[in-house]
Amino acid sequence: MLAAKSPEIDILGVTVLVGNVNLEQATRNALAALELAGCDAPVYKGASQRYGGEAIEAFSVFGSDGMGDSDLIHPDGQAQTQDAIDFILEAIRQNPDEVEIIALGPATNLALAMDREPETMKHVKRIWSMGTAGLGPGNASPVAEFNVYADAPAYKRMLDFGVPVTIVGLDMCSNRAQWTNEQFTMLRSSGIIGRFIADSFSKIRKFYADNGSSGSVMNCDSVAMLAALEPDFVRKTAACHGSCLTDPGEAYAQVIFYQQGFTYDVASNDFDYNVTLVTEVDSSRYFSRYFSRVFQSQIG
Repeated sequence: MLAAKSPEIDILGVTVLVGNVNLEQATRNALAALELAGCDAPVYKGASQRYGGEAIEAFSVFGSDGMGDSDLIHPDGQAQTQDAIDFILEAIRQNPDEVEIIALGPATNLALAMDREPETMKHVKRIWSMGTAGLGPGNASPVAEFNVYADAPAYKRMLDFGVPVTIVGLDMCSNRAQWTNEQFTMLRSSGIIGRFIADSFSKIRKFYADNGSSGSVMNCDSVAMLAALEPDFVRKTAACHGSCLTDPGEAYAQVIFYQQGFTYDVASNDFDYNVTLVTEVDSSRYFSRYFSRVFQSQIG
C-alpha cells in the first residue's frame, strides 16, 4: 500500500510466495491490499517450495490469513497466469539496469530467477531487502530473522550473486520506528484504508502483548519500503560483506556482517563488500512519513 500510494514510482508487478501464509492466501492478500489502495499493478504467483525444493510450512504471527483474521480479504481480481519468475526476468529484459526489486519476504523467487537466467538478473539495478537481524537480535531465532530463516539458501544465493543489495534489518524497526497504540487509533480514525491496515495487525498486536510488549509493534516492511522510496530517510549505511549461514544448527540463517574499514583479528579481511547495510534511519519521523504517503495528509 505504501508503494501503491507513491506516485513517483512505477510498480511493474507484485510477486508473492509462501512465507507467513500459503501461496494462495498470500496472493489473495496482495490482491486485496492493492485493490483497496486503488492500484492495478498485476500480481504474480511465485515459489510454493524452498529454493532446494523442500516444502515450506508457513508460520504466521499475523493470524491464519496473515492479515489479522479480521475478514479483510475479499479481492475482486485474480493473479496473472504468468509465473512470477518469468515475470521478473521479462521485466528486467525490457528495462535493463532500471528495475529495483523491493524484497519484503523470503528470497526464493529471486534465487530461482538468478538460476534460470543469471545474465538477465545481472541487470537488476538494486535489490532492497527487508531481511536479517542487522546488527541486533533475530526473531525466528536469537540470531536469525524470519525472511532469511524461511529460505536461508535462497538468501545466500542472493547475497553471493553480485548485484547491489541494500539490507534493512530488524534493528532498524525498533524504538520510534514502531507503531504505538496511539498511532493505531489514528489509523483507525483515518478511513477505510486506515481501518484495513490497523485491523490487519490485530493478531500480531496480541502476540506482542502475550509476550510482554503491549506498547508498540514492529512494521519492518514499511521501514524498508521507505528506505527505498525516500533517500533522506536513510541516515547511515555501512559497506559490508554479508555471509549467510546455511548449515543446520543453532546459527542457521544468521547473516554475519563484516564491516568495511574494521580489521578483524582472525578473519582474512579480504572480503568482497557485497551489501549496503542500513544502520540508521529517521526513526523519529518514520510514522509521519508513512502516514503522509498513504493518506496524502500531514500529521499535526
